[in-house]
Amino acid sequence: MADFPGKVSTQTSSNEPQRTYGVPAMVDMDFIKSVPGILLLTEIVSDENYQDDSHIVGLLVWALIAATSYTSDPAYGWVMFVSVTLWLLSIALFVVLLLRFYQSLPSVPWPLVLMVFYVVAAVLYITAFLADAVSVPPHWYLWHGHLGASAFFAIVVTLLYGASSYFAYLDWRGEGQNAAGSTVPV
Repeated sequence: MADFPGKVSTQTSSNEPQRTYGVPAMVDMDFIKSVPGILLLTEIVSDENYQDDSHIVGLLVWALIAATSYTSDPAYGWVMFVSVTLWLLSIALFVVLLLRFYQSLPSVPWPLVLMVFYVVAAVLYITAFLADAVSVPPHWYLWHGHLGASAFFAIVVTLLYGASSYFAYLDWRGEGQNAAGSTVPV
């Protein structure tokens, strides 16, 4: 009986696969906590959804205009095109960066791609803001508040894309952080 504890195995085996709960290992939680990640999330969330406060900025622009009779002014067609297109592209970019899909394409110069995307987005959004702001009617009518608010949020999104452009430029130049600390291509 003296050698009993040494001869007994306490390990169990099972044919069931081990289940894990929580965030999958491939999700880059550090990206969400970084300044570029916060900016990108804000750009997505700020494209203007008037009814849903959780989507304040990017969703707000096109949702405020979509709630009006925007087809009467062609400038709002441009604003809708820019805001919806960049909102969808920003969501796709967020998923690529969050799930680290960029690691499966190492030949793509991601810092340069991101910088070009953000600069083009900022330029397109400034044109959309100008078209939106100029088209807001000077006198009060049914949709005046929606259109004025959409112009305000368009400049907010423009500034967010401008800030993202700056941080993408720093990363492209290698000034954002050292190579050992770089976990996100932004």
